[in-house]
Amino acid sequence: MARPSSTIETRGNVRVWRSIQPTPVPKPTHKGEHRVVIVGTGPVGLALAIDLGQRGHEVLVIGKFDFIPDGSKAICFSKRSLDILDRLKVGGQAVERGVTWNVGKVFWKDSREPIYQFDLLPVKNQKMPGFINLQQYYLEDLLIGRISELPNVEVRWGHEVTDVSTSASGAKIGVKAEGGDYEITCEWLVACDGSKSTIRNKLDLDFEGRVFEDNFLIADVRMKGDFPAERWFWFDPPFNPGKSVLLHKQPDDIWRIDFQLGWDIDREACIRPENVNPLVKAMLGADVEFEREWYSVYTFQCRRMARFVHGRAIFAGDSAHLVSPFGARGCNGGLADIDNLGWKLDLVLRGDAPEEFLETYNIEAITTADENILNSTRSTDFLTPKSAVSTAFRDAVLDLAGVSDFARAFVNSGRLSTAVGYPDGPLNSPDEGDWLGGVASGYPVIDAPLDEGWLLEKLGGRFVILSNGGQFDPPLGVDHIDLAARTNARIAIERLDLRPGSAYLIRPDQYVAARFRTPDADNLTAALKRSSQGVSA
Repeated sequence: MARPSSTIETRGNVRVWRSIQPTPVPKPTHKGEHRVVIVGTGPVGLALAIDLGQRGHEVLVIGKFDFIPDGSKAICFSKRSLDILDRLKVGGQAVERGVTWNVGKVFWKDSREPIYQFDLLPVKNQKMPGFINLQQYYLEDLLIGRISELPNVEVRWGHEVTDVSTSASGAKIGVKAEGGDYEITCEWLVACDGSKSTIRNKLDLDFEGRVFEDNFLIADVRMKGDFPAERWFWFDPPFNPGKSVLLHKQPDDIWRIDFQLGWDIDREACIRPENVNPLVKAMLGADVEFEREWYSVYTFQCRRMARFVHGRAIFAGDSAHLVSPFGARGCNGGLADIDNLGWKLDLVLRGDAPEEFLETYNIEAITTADENILNSTRSTDFLTPKSAVSTAFRDAVLDLAGVSDFARAFVNSGRLSTAVGYPDGPLNSPDEGDWLGGVASGYPVIDAPLDEGWLLEKLGGRFVILSNGGQFDPPLGVDHIDLAARTNARIAIERLDLRPGSAYLIRPDQYVAARFRTPDADNLTAALKRSSQGVSA
């Protein structure tokens, strides 16, 4: 997949990476009635469309652009997101196209050796790496390719939502497109239309939180660098004194350099090449040759809606919550949303769960958003101390980090995105029996080798009973994977603490719903009812 450089152009203030033929306006005879409409053609909206499409539902996606945007957006995708993308059948392609990395290093002042480093894949023998770096436009291209394989998913490019109303039975949206305006009605409307969400604004819904008083410069440059494929972060380096710098490698010999600038700046002046290039040269060396790919300045926020489910309108991704880019929690948090929502909306659409079941999406997605906002806020406060006392604390931590494991735990250059658990979630059943290890209810299963492949591949996107032998009848319609009857299962059995006869109930998003030392038809059925309908048996 090569960059189609000949197609790059600017439309308004948005640069185009790849143009897409605009979708004609539907004919007047078209009923305009749909079960599910997703607004937004970014990674979150496209991924949800694939998830529902793979489950057999007809889905309409509305996107205001007739192109894939270029520019500086998400690049870091976590292992949990890669597991989700693998279930959507694009994970392998993303890893192949991206830059794989597992190690992060933190530097302070003029030190050439890191004061601290960490491994983002401490548990080895898993299919997916800890992280990949991949430009968002490449991921969107992969998702669009996957959608082209699903005849039940339609994307309308160049169609912009202009009006929204909801009722107890659905939603109505007004759409503007080249060739005319029209209306659509649907049973369920999912807003994946970003931080400036039209759906959120038209429904006059809240979006509250904190805006941070600092500015950062993103300098994406093309060069032949000999830095390893790792995350490097500097506090107070000589090439940006008193501030921070972040370096990431991307595909196509593109490197992202993130310079902290401070608050009182001239934003337009800060992205002029004559001002950016000296910063880059001071960091890389005067003799290093590079080309400008993209320069931009941003100020970030940590905000979210009070609720993500408003009757028949559901919000996911940046339309529902925003975080700072430190920790790569933005797009990864959005993919976590759709992973949680897809299977729940599937059950409701099929009539296998009541509409109220979607309240569990609201609860669990807000838990994830709050965890991401908390970590993102703490990272930003550590990066940009606002007082002499907090600066002294930050510097003391960094000074001690080179010699003390205790201090390293306080170094916060952006706690990187990991799967968020729901230990008190509404779909969990209490443990049956004595469990000292394994994966607790409300947390995702850890991948492991199994047969000639991997455990998560076998789980797929459905309810599964995972056991180590045992004599029981699984609930009707639930698949059973008996590790005792599989090859190469030792690591999976150990990681799950699956003693002989024990069993797990796994949700379609591969989170643990329940676990039993003595499973039987009654306790398995009760746990399934709770995790699939949100009610106790």
